[in-house]
Amino acid sequence: MYESVDVAEQRSGAPSPLLSIAELPRTLCEAAGFGQFWPMLAQAPRGDGHPVLVLPGFTASDASTLPLRRFLDRLGYETLPWLAGTNTGSLEVQSRIVLRFYRLVRTYRVPLTLIGQSLGGIFAREIARRFPDHVRSVITLGSPFRVTDGQGTNPVVRQLFERLSGLTVREMRSRVRGGRDLGAALPVPSTAIYSRTDGVVSWQSCLERDAPLAENVEIVGSHSGMAVNPAAIHVIADRLAQPAEAWRRFDRTTGLRPLVYPEPRYAAD
Repeated sequence: MYESVDVAEQRSGAPSPLLSIAELPRTLCEAAGFGQFWPMLAQAPRGDGHPVLVLPGFTASDASTLPLRRFLDRLGYETLPWLAGTNTGSLEVQSRIVLRFYRLVRTYRVPLTLIGQSLGGIFAREIARRFPDHVRSVITLGSPFRVTDGQGTNPVVRQLFERLSGLTVREMRSRVRGGRDLGAALPVPSTAIYSRTDGVVSWQSCLERDAPLAENVEIVGSHSGMAVNPAAIHVIADRLAQPAEAWRRFDRTTGLRPLVYPEPRYAAD
């Protein structure tokens, strides 16, 4: 069985300075590992080729998600960039992504899966909450949707966010959620991938509560490298391959998975 975490008590703690300092070298190692494991990952099950919109993290653009999108293209999905430039978290950027999503819905006329890294995952979750009939599922990569005041984030990153977005973390959450709890369960299947060795945000802030359509999957890795982390890529491929009407949680008990994926944690109610 999984263990629940009292997020209210632990979310204020930012990652340790050691983990933060090690972010860049770990990200580079994960990128190298992605290339080495590509042939093995390419054996992942194929889904139905439905459209998948990928949203980058804070200060990143579509270039940061290109390796992931190319991989998913090889699996047969209609993988789409967000085309909103650099993710500064500003209100303008938020408006652009909603407009982008609206246009894609009109183009494809089938529900999309949304994959969001870090801040991109927060936006993906709120799009799904607003337009559940047009979202098939949501996958987040190290997305701190439970952070309330920014104290669970690396201080340098928090200050940079406030400078580029023109908003404090509290203001951003207020604008995005419109009075709602960003951590509340979504009306569509959601997978939150997180790492307890995250060097940018507290891992507790990335956890879903236990709910019928929600799951958490723990990996070992950095924050910035999740979109190229082979363990995360395997989970993404597995989740996308599920039939639309038969969603089940990721099975970490088969084959060698217990050696790669720890028992996940869930946020306490």
